This record gives sequence, C-alpha cells and structure tokens, in this order.
Amino acid sequence: MNHLIAPSILASDFGNLSKECQMVNESKADWFHIDVMDGVFVPNISFGFPVIKSIKSLAKKKLDVHLMIVNPEKYIQKFKSVGADILTVHFEACNHLHRTICEIKENDMKAGVAINPHTSINSLENVIGDIDLVCLMSVNPGFGGQKFIKNTFNKVRELNKIRNDKNCSFLIEIDGGVNLQNSKELVSLGADVLVAGSFVFKSENPIETIKKLKQY
Repeated sequence: MNHLIAPSILASDFGNLSKECQMVNESKADWFHIDVMDGVFVPNISFGFPVIKSIKSLAKKKLDVHLMIVNPEKYIQKFKSVGADILTVHFEACNHLHRTICEIKENDMKAGVAINPHTSINSLENVIGDIDLVCLMSVNPGFGGQKFIKNTFNKVRELNKIRNDKNCSFLIEIDGGVNLQNSKELVSLGADVLVAGSFVFKSENPIETIKKLKQY
C-alpha cells in the first residue's frame, strides 16, 4: 500500500473553508484530518459538530476525525452522524478503551487510538489486535505548527515490528511536525498515514506540497 496523506484542517483558513476543502479534494491527499479539541484534555479548543458536518458536505474524501477530548465515548454516535469515517480516541482519555473501540466499530467507523509522545507503545498491548489505526503523536497535542519530536522514529520502528510479529493490519499514522525532511524516513520505517497541517496549508502551493509528500 502506498502511504496516505491527511491534511489537517485545523491549519486551514477558516474564512475560506469551502475553498480549502476544494483544494484538498483536487489534490493527491487521501483523507481530511479533523482535530477536535475540548480545552480540557488539551489546552486549546477547535471546532465541533456543525463545522464537521459542513466539511463533510464539501469533502470528496474520507474524514479522519481525531478526538483530543475527555469522555470521547459519550459522542461516538454523534460523530458518526456528522460524517466521521475514522474515529480516533486518545489512550490517555479512555477509562474503558476496549469498550470504546468496540462501540466505534459497531457504529460502522474505523477505530483509531492515539498516544501522546510520553506514552509507551506497550500501553496498547491488550487492544492492539482490535485497532484499525494507531496515531503516534509526534508533537504534544493541542496546537499546530510544533516541532517534530525525533523519538517518534523509534516508536514507528517499534510499532511496525509489533505489527509484523503479531500479524496485525492496523495503519500507523503520524501526527505533528511532518515535513519533507522527516516524511521519507517515517514511511521507510513503516508509517502508513502522514498528517500535515501547517506544512501544507501555510505553503505557497499546498497542492504541490501534498504531491511531494505523496511521491515516494
């Protein structure tokens, strides 16, 4: 499988959201990445259901919804109703992670689990066979435009080995600080999905930037 590119809408121009969605539709990007923040789990607030519903009406590609919120299990059906195709919750925010993963799948979405930079890969050991996607945070969650944490390379290598050893099929997604300097190595180590926000939307030619991220 060729790796996937998921531009993060959090870094887009909200005043021109329709135009930004059109750009992603016309580009070689594969998914729309949508960061939902509640100001509690992370020190920032992004957007909620009405904005996601609006993006869904414009998007011609899958919505990869990343919940950086407490009590995500309360909102699973609601995120399905506004158009989420992939729903990712944080390991650190779930008291009953296995139950939450199962409920996401029961609502006909792919189930993702994200882990923060300080969280060990081994934390996922007991649910690793149930997950469709593991999102490795390569910055501390909450804000765009942060610098890539280099230890992420080790975590990708470790996670890819576990995937091979256990014969699992989950995708490995990298979220935060992805650019042309680190993306090629991430893919070579086993990353399947690259989330890119500021690097895409703040570039002079976002469509060309996405193409470059996609081309190896």
